Amino acid sequence: MSGSSGDGGPSEKARLRGDVLARRRARGAEERARVGSAVRDALMGVPWLAMGGTVACYYSVGGEPGTRKLVTALWKRGTYVLLPVFLPGGDLDWAAFDGPEGLAPAGHGLVEPTGHRYGSGALARADAVVCPALAVDRNGNRLGRGAGCYDRALAHKGPHTPAIALVHDDELVDSLPAEPHDRPVDAVLTPGGGLRVFAGGVWPGGDDTV
Repeated sequence: MSGSSGDGGPSEKARLRGDVLARRRARGAEERARVGSAVRDALMGVPWLAMGGTVACYYSVGGEPGTRKLVTALWKRGTYVLLPVFLPGGDLDWAAFDGPEGLAPAGHGLVEPTGHRYGSGALARADAVVCPALAVDRNGNRLGRGAGCYDRALAHKGPHTPAIALVHDDELVDSLPAEPHDRPVDAVLTPGGGLRVFAGGVWPGGDDTV
């Protein structure tokens, strides 16, 4: 994806979404497996995240950068992993991952936890939030799917809780259209480039080291 100018509006975002989703549909099973392993290995290699008490994550579907291996690895290490539950109004609730048997299809290809829900404010207690994105630019602006679910959800996270977006290597771009309601992320992870930090103040220890 070539970097786009930052002054585009909704129509530019829609075009970019279509481009990304088309490329994601074309990614084969072998590449998806490789990406999922790279995501797991990179984030499990960040000590404070791998040992975090509570990590909110998403359970990847389709061509999204895979998180299923990461979720399982964090859970097996003893991390309390929260996964999103999509509510009818477009907001996110959160429930704990308690193994694959505690998940159920939720429509539109999504898979969600079936256990107790903790409410939209659960992110305030998370040590980190791993969130999906279609693209991220070098200022931390995130392109989502357009429903605003994660923009609203990230408003609930704590001031020192980093939000980390996962994208494929070609989905980290120079600039993206940004609107006032868009919430930037604090870091981006790409399979080939690892973790790139944008905002140092939210990180454990108060610096930008990872």
